[in-house]
Amino acid sequence: MTNIQLSTENLSFTYPDGTQALKNINIEIEKGEKVAIIGPNGAGKSTLFSHFNGLTEPTSGCVKIEGKAISFEKDELLKVRQKVGIVFQDPNDQLFAPTVKEDIAFGPMNLGLSYDEVEKRVEDALKMVGMENYENKTPHHLSGGQQKRIAIAGIIAMRPKCIVMDEPTAMLDPAGRKEVMATVRRLNEDYGITIILITHYMEEAAQCRRVIVMDKGRVLLDDTPREVFSKVELIKSVGLDVPQVTELVYELNQYGLELDGHIITEDECADMLIKLIS
Repeated sequence: MTNIQLSTENLSFTYPDGTQALKNINIEIEKGEKVAIIGPNGAGKSTLFSHFNGLTEPTSGCVKIEGKAISFEKDELLKVRQKVGIVFQDPNDQLFAPTVKEDIAFGPMNLGLSYDEVEKRVEDALKMVGMENYENKTPHHLSGGQQKRIAIAGIIAMRPKCIVMDEPTAMLDPAGRKEVMATVRRLNEDYGITIILITHYMEEAAQCRRVIVMDKGRVLLDDTPREVFSKVELIKSVGLDVPQVTELVYELNQYGLELDGHIITEDECADMLIKLIS
């Protein structure tokens, strides 16, 4: 039995004006993985994102969910969107009901589930994002981080096996970013949900199992965070940064030190510097 949750085969997309946004993308994402997709503006990240659950139809090639190519028949798309949920960058694109509970219940209700099942899914989803006591709150009165977590809960209530998140911590303060990333980590590690994270924050990408770097509609790199971010000059050449600790190691090496360029965490960097000073 295949362990591939989502894959693309020679996926290409060209806009009506002739702009080719995706060029023969071939990736495989396994069940339970946590994968970051990064790239400069215009790299094709958002276009790729919109293909993952059938929001956009490819010009050529296909996206497969659990080995089956996405069909654009209405009934088939509904099935796909129960398996792959999308969390948009702006929670206002997803939050519209008067209360948190009604917002989260909307998706399951449209599946024709019983009242008891909908109630259970709302309760479970709130627990999974750490918002158990907020069901009667008004979504638009919550903080940015809380709104993002409620938007995620609305997707969780559909019971997808994979969640794709577009810039989930964009426009949040440090506390809000920490809340959301803790939720993402819990969904992946405790509940085994496959996570695909599109982000501009390299420290967030470094927390994933894999990092896919896109540039000009193509996959430039696809490897572990340690391997991807060790290629500092290549990453910078396409207009991206690397995690701050990786940048520090890189700069120290420019002064003649011979330090491990695969360091991506603060603890590793601190240990290395202590040994260096000693």
